[in-house]
Amino acid sequence: MVGGVREGAGVVVTGAGGGIGAALARRFAAEGARVVVNDLDAGKAKAVAEETGGVAVPGDASAILDEARDALGGTVDVYCANAGVASGGSEAAGEDVWELAWDVNVMAHVRAARALLPEWLERGGGRFVSTVSAAGLLTMIGAAPYSVTKHGAYAFAEWLSLTYRHRGIKVHAICPQGVRTDMLTASGSAGDLVLAPTAVEPETVADALFAGIEEDRFLILPHPEVAGYYQARAADPDRWLGSMNHLQRKWEETR
Repeated sequence: MVGGVREGAGVVVTGAGGGIGAALARRFAAEGARVVVNDLDAGKAKAVAEETGGVAVPGDASAILDEARDALGGTVDVYCANAGVASGGSEAAGEDVWELAWDVNVMAHVRAARALLPEWLERGGGRFVSTVSAAGLLTMIGAAPYSVTKHGAYAFAEWLSLTYRHRGIKVHAICPQGVRTDMLTASGSAGDLVLAPTAVEPETVADALFAGIEEDRFLILPHPEVAGYYQARAADPDRWLGSMNHLQRKWEETR
């Protein structure tokens, strides 16, 4: 067993055609796990699966669990709910934008847990890894749908952990700030201001997860400074909001 994950474990990683998901798939495979690589882009899923000796199961993350389970011989030991959408905009974003963000960033996690938990609870073990974002602990300027739904993703992971940890279910919430992925590139000027200066490589996120698994930690912070920001937010919300509003105004001046 390496990093709390046994060799030969069956692992599903959604949104694994690139970025954090691909880094997670590579790391689990390097540790001896059998990996299902999921992505909406079938070509990218196939490429990462071939690289890692895994199995590509492309498609909507909410609809591939049965096929992924079959590919792993009937058992999923670790599920990485990594697929996400970085929906920008304000409260004025369209209903379709809000619905997609909610469906992918929150409900896909709920559906996966709904399908996995009966078996996991019966055998007394299972590991659910949720790629959230520091936006789920804090917020992100210029991205209301993303920020709100990432708060939902974090809340759901937290609820799973407090509800089932005594029954052998391990839950981890990964909350990085900027990561050098296509999602960061797509975040535009807000990402350039807030995220890019301290952005890390996807492999750093995978390393942080495995360190957290080894230490049996729920909250995974590839950017350790986020812990201080989170404490400041809780200790003095008005001061924290003032600081964030300063960032908002600075961003508006550059647009």
